[in-house]
Amino acid sequence: MPQYELHIGNKNYSSWSLRPWVLLKALDIPFTEHQHYFTPDNSAFKTFSPTALVPALIDGKQTIWDSLAIAEHVYEDHAAVWPASREARSFARSAAAEMHSGFSALRNLCSMNIGIRVKMFDTPPPLIRDLARIDDIWRYGFSNFGGPYIAGSTFTAVDAFYAPVVFRIQTYGVGFDLSREARAYVDFMLQHPAMKDWYQAGITETERDAPHEAEITAVGEVIADYRAK
Repeated sequence: MPQYELHIGNKNYSSWSLRPWVLLKALDIPFTEHQHYFTPDNSAFKTFSPTALVPALIDGKQTIWDSLAIAEHVYEDHAAVWPASREARSFARSAAAEMHSGFSALRNLCSMNIGIRVKMFDTPPPLIRDLARIDDIWRYGFSNFGGPYIAGSTFTAVDAFYAPVVFRIQTYGVGFDLSREARAYVDFMLQHPAMKDWYQAGITETERDAPHEAEITAVGEVIADYRAK
């Protein structure tokens, strides 16, 4: 099996990096981690990523530079990336693709910043709609495929794609109308060893990215900061 090299950004901020990282970790797929901290133009990222964005996966002489494409590439060698049954696999791919391309209110209003806790000034209707849709997706998965993960009894790529949502709910306290099942999933995921590893690494980072920090102060008040000083 290949030894992948995964290039990621700051663990405190980079939701896109989290997805392939937590997928590989949760499935115990070997990889070498290369972390790069955000800069004003991220020009150095061009040395490993054609888009100068993270994540980027290096597999031999090939570079895969999109989180969903990375999941599909790894699936070619590791079938556990997606659920075993066709029905669950199609659902999981649909749900992951929806997260990959949608939920703009959640992305724009709740920038990922795992080490702090924020009291939002308000919860706009588009954000409420995004959270309601996520709740629907999760509950459909639990109901049809048995849980405790979104598409069945094992962690798969769809859980990796919603992992940033789990951290966002922890950070902002959003989703106060989430169902009991969705709340239980958030708590369950926060205790997953791979998620805990990412979180612990993220809060030890001392680097601060000004644009990400500004996104926070635009939407709410920081009421706790657990990051290293």
